[in-house]
Amino acid sequence: MISLEDVTLRDGLQNETRRFSVGEKLAIIRDLVAAGVKRIQAGSFVHPREIPQMADTGELFKNLPRVPGVVYSALVLNREGLERAIAAGARAIYTAISASEAHSLRNAHCGVLQAGERIGHLIEQAKASDLRVRAGVMMAFGGDDEGQISPDKVLEIVGAYREAGVDEIDLADTSGIAIPKQVFTLVKEAKRIVGDIPLSLHLHDARGMGIANMRAGIQAGATLFDTCLGGLGGCPFVPHAPGNIATEDAALMLSEMAVETGIEIQKICAAARRLESLLKKRLPGRLSRLPLSGEGKEP
Repeated sequence: MISLEDVTLRDGLQNETRRFSVGEKLAIIRDLVAAGVKRIQAGSFVHPREIPQMADTGELFKNLPRVPGVVYSALVLNREGLERAIAAGARAIYTAISASEAHSLRNAHCGVLQAGERIGHLIEQAKASDLRVRAGVMMAFGGDDEGQISPDKVLEIVGAYREAGVDEIDLADTSGIAIPKQVFTLVKEAKRIVGDIPLSLHLHDARGMGIANMRAGIQAGATLFDTCLGGLGGCPFVPHAPGNIATEDAALMLSEMAVETGIEIQKICAAARRLESLLKKRLPGRLSRLPLSGEGKEP
């Protein structure tokens, strides 16, 4: 089974200068749910000074629509964030460390080793609180400032996550430079380590290869993919980072592969267009620009 987790509310909005109110965020979530999205990363519990767009995540979580089958998660990177997430009623979290020393220093203000120790304690505390934990490796496929990251370094972190008992493990192409062959090879190697633990991919689209990388990941055994309405998104600590795979584009590809996601294409495209309207700019996603069956077509 292949699933999509929409990260519009977290990865999508964290780089935007326009601040969205809780009401506007809830409207986006209602659009996603109405379109059939079952997994939504609704925000992050990080320090408001670092990412002010996420300052109201606690209030948002307390007001989320409770819909059977819909799972909300949040990014958590330290003990304080975990305590806030629990207080707000979060039942699933995403946490991650970087495989890149330079990126780890910018993102976590410490090196990879120290970040790993910190996240290890965080995972232990989260599991003790009965939270579902997805743990990721940022910069798993390399970055512009450091070149390709050694796969052995990435796989070492993956093995540590398995030993920690996480529920899902994620490989993130944070800088968007991965190519399909690289994705296929690393996912295959990671699958040998994770065993029955589901493996996910967080793919950015710097070179227009996001969908191709997603297909390679599926062929290698990944079963969950982060996506974002309109292809919005990026990393605050990777200059000029590209957006994510567009949720609507990914949903269409899976539909054409006869993979059932439960996502209605016309509704998810309408949600992407409404987000474009709110942001007052064209987003990089492709499908929402095209007329679909049942909509007006140009002669």
